[in-house]
This record gives sequence, structure tokens and C-alpha cells, in this order.
Amino acid sequence: MDIILKQDIAGLGYKNEVISVKPGYGNNYLIPQGFATLATKSSVKVMQENIKQAAHKAEKIKTAAEAIAEGLNEVVLEIAAKVGDGTRIFGKVTTTQISDALKLKGFEVDRKKIVLPKDIKVLGDYVAMLDLHKEVKKEVKFSVIAD
Repeated sequence: MDIILKQDIAGLGYKNEVISVKPGYGNNYLIPQGFATLATKSSVKVMQENIKQAAHKAEKIKTAAEAIAEGLNEVVLEIAAKVGDGTRIFGKVTTTQISDALKLKGFEVDRKKIVLPKDIKVLGDYVAMLDLHKEVKKEVKFSVIAD
């Protein structure tokens, strides 16, 4: 019996893969548990179309991420912070502040995609890593200056 897996199953196969299993295993376990569907001609066509559309959508997202990364080549951000004694700032610089600074420069980057190397509590120059896509990562330089 041929089935289409709806998710990865260890020792059996990967999501959207058409495999052959014994009828009892397919009818009594995989299909009722929602792990698979019966592989008919129409369901295979639907699966192939879904894979094609998902690949197209993923390529569009990757292209947008590469465009943002290309635009960030020469950008240096300035983050203003209130300063206490010497060069120590009150609180710390957060990913939200970096996201807001990028927004002012015209780049829309979610704060959850920004990774700081450490807690930033002193004035100076730093580098943050932007995780724009699983294949597109970009370093952005920023300076913490006195407000």
C-alpha cells in the first residue's frame, strides 16, 4: 500500500514522501494517527503542487533577506543611551533598540532576528548578528553613544 507521509517518521521516511508499507500498518496506525494519507493520483498531484508553491515562497523570502543584507553593507547605527559614571550606561542596549535604529534607516528587521554577542553596558563600538534567513546572516555595526 502506498501512502504519503505528513511528517517525518524515524526509520520510515520524511514529510511529503511517498512510501510503501504493509496495509495493516497504514490502515490501522499511520492513517488514523494522522501521520499519513493514502497515496492516490490526485493526492500525489496536490502534494507535488504544495511542494512547488512552498519552494517558490521560500525563494521569495530568501531573495528579500538577501536584498536587506545587501543594503546593510555600509550601514553603521548609532544607539543613544543615558550615561552614568564614566562610560557605563544605565541599563543595557537591547535588540529592540537596534531594531528601532534599523527601522529609522529604512530596514524592517524583527528584534527576534537580532543576536547580540553579550550584554552591552558600556559606550563603544559593537557588532550584532542579523539572522535574516536560515541561509542569510549579516553582521551590522553599531555604536553606543552618550545621550
